[in-house]
Amino acid sequence: MITADLTGKTALVTGGASGIGLATVELLVKCGARVALNHRPGNRRAEGEIARLRGLGHEVIAAPGDVGLPGEAEPMVKAAIAALGRLDILVNNAATPGRESKGKRVPYDRLDLIGEAWWQEVLSTNLVGPFRCVRAAAPALKAARGSVISTASIGGLGPVASNLVYGTSKAGLIHLTRYLAVALAPEVRVNAVAPGLVETPWTEDWPADQKKAAAARTPLKRNCTAEDIAEAILFFAGGAAMVTGQTLVVDGGLL
Repeated sequence: MITADLTGKTALVTGGASGIGLATVELLVKCGARVALNHRPGNRRAEGEIARLRGLGHEVIAAPGDVGLPGEAEPMVKAAIAALGRLDILVNNAATPGRESKGKRVPYDRLDLIGEAWWQEVLSTNLVGPFRCVRAAAPALKAARGSVISTASIGGLGPVASNLVYGTSKAGLIHLTRYLAVALAPEVRVNAVAPGLVETPWTEDWPADQKKAAAARTPLKRNCTAEDIAEAILFFAGGAAMVTGQTLVVDGGLL
């Protein structure tokens, strides 16, 4: 596990209650950062994880709010910054494959299954949500000369996502990363991480043979863990001072 000295730094991690988000929160606090863990209101798992991390001596605060809903992301971000006192690191991790996908792979040729509501839900969370958060956090990030890291996907680089709606939203996020890197320069660096298949609660119900086959296609012969992606996020958050507008692929060499 890589580490960095983030003593005195603060971070906001959206979608921080499980999977990549939670692994990122844990790594950041272990490196000395104070972290606001964003989660949807009423998420009991988030409450338990925050209590657990606090019990270990880490400084973690709750930042409830659904970044996919207009009017919720901005006050959530501002409240988190007020509680933390500043903001050095924003991790845009909250995302959804869409409720209509039911967490399963959807054949790309089944266009008949994709309705307007699916597009609206996924784009509002995966693409517009990060924009909402960055826009609200921009003044604080500029003051701290901070960093933005978004969780994209290799599905945004080619047709390998679980469904085309999700993959398209992540392609948009990768391009948004480039635009925001220009918009917030020179004070703020903006980058993204594009994971391959990650062993998280999202994929735990996928057929075992499907996940085994995915691992076999990678040169490193395994699927990603949430901790693998958290380390890549830390690379951008704790260093990489001359890197902005980039998307780091973390997929075991698959692409």
